[in-house]
Amino acid sequence: MTVGEMIVEALLAQGIDRLFCVPGESYLGLLDALHDRTAMDTVVCRHESGAGFMALADARLTGRPGVAAVSRGPGACNAAIAVHTAQQDGVPFLLIVGQVAAADLRRDAFQEIDYGKMFGSVAKWVAELTDPARAAETLRRALQVATTGTPGPVVLSVPEDVLNAPCASPVPGPQAPLVAAPPADALARLRGWLAAAERPVLLAGSGIAAPGEREALLGFIEAWELPALVTFRRQDLLPNRHRLYAGDMGLSNPASQMAALGEADLVLALGARLSDINSQGFSFPVPGQRLVHVHADPDAIGPIFPASLALACPAGAFLDAVGLPDRPPPGARRGWVERLAVERQKIVAPRLPEVSDGLAFEAVASAIGAALPKDGILTLDAGSFAAPCYRIIPFAPPQRLLAPISGAMGFGVPAAVAAALREPGRTVVCCVGDGGFLMTGSELAVALERRLPIKLFLAENGVYGSIRIHQEREFPGRTTGTAFANPDFLAMGAAYGATVTHIQTAEELKKIPAILAAPGPHFVVVKTSFDAVKPKP
Repeated sequence: MTVGEMIVEALLAQGIDRLFCVPGESYLGLLDALHDRTAMDTVVCRHESGAGFMALADARLTGRPGVAAVSRGPGACNAAIAVHTAQQDGVPFLLIVGQVAAADLRRDAFQEIDYGKMFGSVAKWVAELTDPARAAETLRRALQVATTGTPGPVVLSVPEDVLNAPCASPVPGPQAPLVAAPPADALARLRGWLAAAERPVLLAGSGIAAPGEREALLGFIEAWELPALVTFRRQDLLPNRHRLYAGDMGLSNPASQMAALGEADLVLALGARLSDINSQGFSFPVPGQRLVHVHADPDAIGPIFPASLALACPAGAFLDAVGLPDRPPPGARRGWVERLAVERQKIVAPRLPEVSDGLAFEAVASAIGAALPKDGILTLDAGSFAAPCYRIIPFAPPQRLLAPISGAMGFGVPAAVAAALREPGRTVVCCVGDGGFLMTGSELAVALERRLPIKLFLAENGVYGSIRIHQEREFPGRTTGTAFANPDFLAMGAAYGATVTHIQTAEELKKIPAILAAPGPHFVVVKTSFDAVKPKP
């Protein structure tokens, strides 16, 4: 077989059955290898950023690496946003880049880039496959790096002539998962701490992802009477209406909530990276708090926050090993749980100001949250419109939330396309702002081609809302570059083959349950208020 054919067979052997791409002449050998392999669904996208975002959303749903293929130069540059997002979000991702012919490498050939230099500070590993005899070894390592420790992006550059070269290497089979478990003495110490703590809190993160781990997490916090937070934009890890759910680490946690959390006598970070937002600007846990950090990647433990107990093992292995408590928690625990619940209720309280420039998107989010099916999937783009979705929609597994932890605009529509492809029996809802839609909304052409019944809600206010909010705070009355003109979105929705609805009043929100329940794609344009989120003098 050729190297291109070996790559396809190796991906299939790993259980990867879908590849997202924008075609390019520099990887024709890979495209030809895909021609007769119906087991691999080749999804042809409209832009490389869309292909990358789709791969990331697919990886979030399957737990397997998302794969995108792009051409050299411009194609790789367009896909760079997905590489950065995979690194920030901790998602396994393989970007295959067609490269110039091997003989022309480092000669400034047409569209040539040295991808080791370009992606070296973002990707977990960058490889250039120039020897067909090492194709299997290189691909095995790429998939291993992408999926172990903190999952993330790997970039594989393959010269166009190497893709067509014969390859005698055996196709690499599935790699056995790494097995690690916490030691018995460390577990015994932690069990003692958990049993004695009066004000413990758990911070659950993206390391909780495998099938069954959400259920195991819920059983763990219930058994130990342990109030739990989730990391940034991971609201789908726990039922948000559960009495032990204490909220999320977001962009604007109230001072009163953080003051309460600062009084915790035990912080258990489980599968969570204590990065900027998850630690509230590197301010939580506070000095002196007992921190137990459990993460599959040893490098994620300790660089900024020293742990009293550090366990380098997967979250699932920890949950399997920790066991049940031997005695009830201290009586003071009840008041602590109630105190955190009061803070959580302050956050979810409705905020519907009187406005005259459209609907507060919070009302739309509330209606979507009430009507979202029990197994629904919500994809969100970056933007101020999304803030109430994180705050007030009561997510509960098996519902899923797919949103960019990196804050990348343009994620929402491609993620919805990937979700509808992966889960055709589930309702997929996408909320996107007008700015984000104009970046990657063309991926609805894939939805049209595949007849995907996505329900899309577009918040239209003609403003880059998040940036305008910061601008109004720091330079009041001096707004530049944050307003724009829009096309006729209703006509665009119809052009993509969707039923179109325009929502402009609170009364029209009553249509949302029927929209979510109806068959086929639906494109909803919401006249959205900026005054509802604009900073007040």
